[in-house]
Formats: sequence, structure tokens, C-alpha cells
Amino acid sequence: MEKRTVTMKGTELTVRGPKLSPGQKAPDFRLVDNQFNPKTLADFGDKVKLISIVPSLDTGVCDAQTRRFNEEVSKLEGAVVITVSVDLPFAQRRWCGSAGLEDAITLSDHFDVSFGQAYGVLIEEMRILARAVLVLDRENTIRYVEYLDEISSHPNYGAALEAVQKLL
Repeated sequence: MEKRTVTMKGTELTVRGPKLSPGQKAPDFRLVDNQFNPKTLADFGDKVKLISIVPSLDTGVCDAQTRRFNEEVSKLEGAVVITVSVDLPFAQRRWCGSAGLEDAITLSDHFDVSFGQAYGVLIEEMRILARAVLVLDRENTIRYVEYLDEISSHPNYGAALEAVQKLL
């Protein structure tokens, strides 16, 4: 399995899985929503998908990233934000309620971290996901990717949102 490193506040960590690239088909996934219902890529139909991958919703940068993408993309017809973390579905549901984002789609990779491995974001030492953003077109082809080398950094919100708008 492919490995690389990222840092968290300067500490080097090992990430498993391939770095995905624009032009590739997005790997299908099986995650669970806040009610423990299974979700796959097909459940989001032919919408443009912004996949926002975060280490944990309970951290400042992850909170800000999830709020920003949900606020911006909710204004766009035909697009959806899918936030993925290893947080338990209970914690994701609690975060959505306290953030006032009950309609936000937060999916958990807690059970088998297969998403993390397939999308190249599984941090071995901590069993959390590295920060990344992918934008998929209506056919689930990857059109934009940002893997952050320092997981406590914010993604390039403007570039990701521009990629979504270009596909609508």
C-alpha cells in the first residue's frame, strides 16, 4: 500500500493510500450517516460533489471548513457537500445540531477506514483522516484535488468553490 507523510503542527505522520488525481474516477465508498445508515457515492446521484475530508469536526479548522463549504455550496443548485471524518456518527450528529447545520451531510469512516485508505488520507498513527478536498463532476470523475501537507492548515476554499461552480 502506498505511503507518504503529512504533518500535524510540525509532527510527521504516516498516511496510507494513493493520492488521487484529476481525471480519475472517484473510488466508490461505503460510509454511514448520522443515523448509522449506509451511504455510497451513488446515493448522491448526478450532483457535483465537493468531498470535504477532515480529521475531526470537534477542532477549529475542521469546524470552519465544514461551515464554510456548507454555507457556500448550499446556495448552488445541483451541488452537494459531503463531509467525511472518522468521528462516530453520534458525535457528527451532535456537531451538526450545535453548529446549526442539521442539513449538513457528515459521513463516518469509523468502522473500517476503507474510505481513508481508498482516498489516500488515512493517518496510521492516529486512525484519523488527513485534510483534503476533492470535487467530482456529475459522473464522479475527479476534477479538483487538494491534499494538505499540514493538516492543521485551512484548504484553499476559493479554488475548491470555483471548481464546483465551473461544473454547474
